[in-house]
Amino acid sequence: MDWSGLFHASGPAGDTPRYLAALLGDDAKAFVDGYSHLWSATLRREGKAWPATAPTALFVAELLDDPLLGPDDPSLPDAMLAYLYEVGVAADLGDRAAEIRARVKDRAPEVRAWTAEYVSTDTDGRARMWRDGTGLGELVLDQAALACFDLVPALLRRTLPHLASERARRRTCAAAAVGSLARHPVASAQRPELLEQLTSMARATGSSYDLATIVIAIGHLDGETRPWLADPHTGVRVCAALAPNLAGDDAANQVLMELARSPQAFGRSFGDLAPPMQLQSKSYQDLLTWRRAS
Repeated sequence: MDWSGLFHASGPAGDTPRYLAALLGDDAKAFVDGYSHLWSATLRREGKAWPATAPTALFVAELLDDPLLGPDDPSLPDAMLAYLYEVGVAADLGDRAAEIRARVKDRAPEVRAWTAEYVSTDTDGRARMWRDGTGLGELVLDQAALACFDLVPALLRRTLPHLASERARRRTCAAAAVGSLARHPVASAQRPELLEQLTSMARATGSSYDLATIVIAIGHLDGETRPWLADPHTGVRVCAALAPNLAGDDAANQVLMELARSPQAFGRSFGDLAPPMQLQSKSYQDLLTWRRAS
């Protein structure tokens, strides 16, 4: 992989392979730096991609089954699955993929030239390029999302086996990742079977946190979350109510009205744990705004 023509949040991505390699090493400081780089540099905020995101995601998918990844820390593969969830969000282009592909193709020489200049200039020059009025920077980012979209089938294949992991939290993280990756058109035929599997996992889990996470994944795949609107756990009820296909549903709206009255209750419902990974990048008020708009 030639990283020299790619960039991430901090600039040219030539340093990314070194950071990623550190995730498999035994240098503690290098590992921390690599992990920080993975999350802070190779992903954009609000579920968007940099040009370095797709090749990083491919590396992360390969890490999932690598015995050198945190042999004494079983949570690290869970974190890699969380990363793939975020890539699935960035890749969720819906019916826009063809239109983006056409626009990128139409301006391909300009896109290549803009990118080449971007990775070769200094910090001030890169800042000016985002304001150059050509729209090429945004098109480069659209191309980055398209690269993630094209990679999703491979990422989904690497993720699916982890739904059967012996570790409960690994299964939950895999469910979240599948919930975003399987929205890809290539997975349309698989979706009924996947929803059946996720629903079975939800019914079997003894953890409200895991249940809430899996219920969100079911909702992302347009599955039926209505049974959990009456769950005794506040967090589970809210996660069920956020399912897109319950927009306008009276029972779901009642749950969300409860959240609007006391958003802190949702966070407290998970005790010392953060909210499910799918909700950690949005405030609860943002969630309500998104839900009303969907």
